[in-house]
Amino acid sequence: MAMMARMRSLAPAFILSVGVLFVLFMVISDSSVMQALGGRSNDVGSINGDKISYQEFASDVDKQLENMKSQNSKDVDQEQMPQIRDQVWDAVVTQKLVAQQIEKFGITVSDDEIRDIILGDNPPEFLKKSFIDSTGKFNRQLYESSLFNPQNQKALIQAEEFVRQNRLSEKLQSLLLASITVSDADVKRKFMDQNIKMDVDYVLIGLNLFPDSSVKVTDDDLKAYYNNNTDDYKVKAQRKLKYVLFPERATEGDSVNVKKSLELVASNLKSDTASFKSYVNIYSSQPYKKDTVDISTFSEKAADEILKAKPGTIIGPVAEREGYVLYNYIASVPSKVPYAKASHILITGSSDSSYQLAMKIYDELKAGGDFEKLAKEYSKDPGSAQKGGDLGWFAKGRMVKEFSDAVFKGSIGVIQKPVKTNYGYHIIIVTGKTDKKFILEKIVNPIEPSATTKDEVYNKAKDFSYIANKNDFEKEAKLMNYRIQETPAFLKDAYTIPGIGNNKRVLQFAFDNDVNSISDVIRLQKADVVIMVSDIIEEGIKPFEEVKNSIKVAVIREKKLLQAENLAKKIKGNIGNDITKAKEVDSRVITGTTGEFTGANGFVPKIGRDYAFIDEAQELELNKVSEPV
Repeated sequence: MAMMARMRSLAPAFILSVGVLFVLFMVISDSSVMQALGGRSNDVGSINGDKISYQEFASDVDKQLENMKSQNSKDVDQEQMPQIRDQVWDAVVTQKLVAQQIEKFGITVSDDEIRDIILGDNPPEFLKKSFIDSTGKFNRQLYESSLFNPQNQKALIQAEEFVRQNRLSEKLQSLLLASITVSDADVKRKFMDQNIKMDVDYVLIGLNLFPDSSVKVTDDDLKAYYNNNTDDYKVKAQRKLKYVLFPERATEGDSVNVKKSLELVASNLKSDTASFKSYVNIYSSQPYKKDTVDISTFSEKAADEILKAKPGTIIGPVAEREGYVLYNYIASVPSKVPYAKASHILITGSSDSSYQLAMKIYDELKAGGDFEKLAKEYSKDPGSAQKGGDLGWFAKGRMVKEFSDAVFKGSIGVIQKPVKTNYGYHIIIVTGKTDKKFILEKIVNPIEPSATTKDEVYNKAKDFSYIANKNDFEKEAKLMNYRIQETPAFLKDAYTIPGIGNNKRVLQFAFDNDVNSISDVIRLQKADVVIMVSDIIEEGIKPFEEVKNSIKVAVIREKKLLQAENLAKKIKGNIGNDITKAKEVDSRVITGTTGEFTGANGFVPKIGRDYAFIDEAQELELNKVSEPV
């Protein structure tokens, strides 16, 4: 114990690693059970009689949230909370069950064992990693001095607990594995599969030798097969749901607010002496980084502003794919590959009529015609036609050679005569060129639904749930112009419900309620949903009439197999031990040689995956012909 008391130490980096690992170890617990309990009980559940209090559960959820925040550098979205609680609860159940088994078997770990693990020749990796230098060498002296540093006492206690729990689990696993027996036959089979190589001559009697018309199937045959194979027609309990989804989508007002917020940040940046990086750390949803990017990565508006701006300029906010963005334009550098922006009108085909149409449009443009209007009217490139022919920015060599050459050799603003490619004739106008890349920093604010928007969506769903329960689900949805969707049948242990996703509350409601039962609002990720149980499929066996056709197929196959077996026996009886004579008995059979193989993966060359073939080949004497398999 004196040694354990002295081992309270660890360097700062060491403390951080231990802290994170300890949080990971401790994070366990969840379920939306408090909603079911109505907050009245102090226990959220029990595992084999071992009660879990609300305080324990909440503490474990908080630890998980802290751990996720430390990894992602941002708060967890509220939409993720139900899933996080479920994950934590599952982890609590697992840990409690393991702990109960450890107690049942009387497994313990002494302080001496922990000391030997931490101070042994090969300490745990999570402790060692903070003391490995750039050459990969473990600094044992620094490691031990940190262990015995009194300032690190708290971190070491956490490390000891982590090591103790890990060792307990290892002992439990060893105990369970020790109870598993492997027979001599198992060992022999494994050895044969891995080491015996075979090369097999074979005669294959395919079922296609026997037409369906050669097989007579009676109702008695079908019923006998059905009665003998009821396990094949068992049906587990299933449910179907009808549901109305209320997606949480950002509104125009949300977009305006995000833009206004970044406009204020931009205004402050222009008058503040603080670094752009400090603003990124406060206001951006993405971590700070300095990028060198080409012009094609920007939206059209951002590209136009950056090309006109001088280094040191704050650009934006501009709408990009990730939301509204503020750029700090630091500098430009030469690009190895030039970029151009162009618009085109594509006339497909290579005939004279296609060329004549292209020339007609070209002449109209030269006479002052509107390029954008004519592109929308004539161009057969669906991607660019709706944008007035605009292709955006692209690198040299990205387009087909004839088109690329015309663009990068052409002048800006000049309408070019039709250029022929494999796609047809292109009338091109170059609208921009650059040979630069741009060094910049950025602040990103995604356009997401605000709390007000989410509340409005929830209230719409709540109103619908209330009125649907009072009247009629489908009728009210139709009156309110809501789209009703229906799931396929799903099982109680389904991981995900098609159209809805992974949600335990939906599963629980579906299997705890009757047909036409309508739920309260259930929160999903990025949406709310109101569900109605539309169909209940009870556990049982499918009726004979429902599976009769599939049974007929199976019975026909069985009877064909019997015919094939009889023919195989006939061939075997006539060829003795000379497999090459098989075709003399019946020319329709297939003969062949597999080539060398083992039984390791169950696959036989030219035959496919077939364990019966492999078993027979392994047991058969060399140069002997088997019985039919």
